[in-house]
Amino acid sequence: MEEEEGEMKKLGCYGGKVRVLEWETEAGAAEETMLLWGIQQPTLSKQNGFVSHSSLQLRLDACGQSLSILQSPSSLGKPGVTGAVMWDSGVVLGKFLEHAVDLGMLVLQGKKVVELGSGCGLVGCIAALLGAQVVLTDLPDRLRLLKKNVETNLKHGVRGSAAVKELTWGNDPDKDLVESPPDYVLGSDVIYSEGAVVDLLDTLLQLCGSRTTVFLTGELRNDTVLECFLEAAVKDFVIGRVDQSQWHPEYCSARVVMYILVKK
Repeated sequence: MEEEEGEMKKLGCYGGKVRVLEWETEAGAAEETMLLWGIQQPTLSKQNGFVSHSSLQLRLDACGQSLSILQSPSSLGKPGVTGAVMWDSGVVLGKFLEHAVDLGMLVLQGKKVVELGSGCGLVGCIAALLGAQVVLTDLPDRLRLLKKNVETNLKHGVRGSAAVKELTWGNDPDKDLVESPPDYVLGSDVIYSEGAVVDLLDTLLQLCGSRTTVFLTGELRNDTVLECFLEAAVKDFVIGRVDQSQWHPEYCSARVVMYILVKK
C-alpha cells in the first residue's frame, strides 16, 4: 500500500482533522491522484453501491426521515447530463453531513449553505433537515426535478429552509448568493470534466468568503480530470482530504473521495 503524506489539521468550520495537500512541486496534483488510485483502487469496488440508475426513485433514511428522491434515468443518455440520477458521492456527502452534525464536528443550524450542481437535491435536502438555510442550484433544465424533490421531502420536520435557484457556473451568481457569503458550499460529483473545471472554480471564487468552508465529493472515474481540478484549485484554496474514517460508517466507498476547500 502507498504511504500517506500531508499534515493533519483542521480546516474551515469542520471540527475534524483533514489531510492537507501541500505540494512543493507542480507534480503534486498528479501524485495525489496516483496515491488515491493506489490506496483506494476504485476500479476493484462496486460502482453505484448506494444508488440504482435504473430506478425511478431512491429511498434513503436520513435525519429521522425516510427520503424519497425522484430520478429521471431516461435523461442519463443525453450528453453532459449527470444530474438526473443520484450518484454514490451524493449519498456519501449527505450522510457525512448528518454524521458530522451528530458527532458535533459540524454545525449547520442557522447557517447559510449553497449547493452547486444539486441534481436530484439529496444533499441540499439533508442540509435543510439539519437546520441550514439552503439554496440548491443547478442549470435551468435541471430545476423541475430538483424543485419536485425539495417539495416532496421537506414538508415536515424541517429545521432549516430550502430554496431552488438557477446557477450556471462561470456566470455571475445572483447578488443574494454573494453579498453575504455562505458559511458552506456543497458539491457532489461536480468534478466530472476538464472543460467544467475553470467555470466551477470561477463560481467557487465568487461565492466564497474568507470564512466559507467548501465540501466536495467526487466519483473516482478519471484521474486526469481530478488532477486538472486540484492543480488549478490549489492556487486559490487550501485543500484537505477527509479520511474515510470520518465518514458515516455505513456510507463509505473506495470509489469516492471527499475534499474540504478554504479560500487562501
